[in-house]
Amino acid sequence: MKRLISFSASVALLAACGGGGTSAPVETVPAGAFVVTAVSGLRFDAESYGPVTAGPIVFGYKNEDSIRHTLILAKGDTKVPNFKLEVDQSGSVDSGPVTLEAGTYTLICDVPGHNNMKATLTVE
Repeated sequence: MKRLISFSASVALLAACGGGGTSAPVETVPAGAFVVTAVSGLRFDAESYGPVTAGPIVFGYKNEDSIRHTLILAKGDTKVPNFKLEVDQSGSVDSGPVTLEAGTYTLICDVPGHNNMKATLTVE
């Protein structure tokens, strides 16, 4: 009887540890993030976004397309430094913080051949 209890406890302990599952944790966009989505047809889910409040902003980037996309920001002809999000396949997400001044920005996917993936962001 003692051996049966010990065996049962071992099985329960192994099950609680996860037993070597191979699925990675699902990545999600942080709560409160400003979300932009890449959709099929080489486009974003909107042609314009905002207004958002100037200052620190956390962007979330979701991919509902089957191919890789990026997200960069530009104000006029100047890219916003140190900001680039990448999503590899359908269901992928990425996120990151950036501090923006008031103005009009262009959201761009800079993957070669995706030059029509642009949208406007208004920051007040």
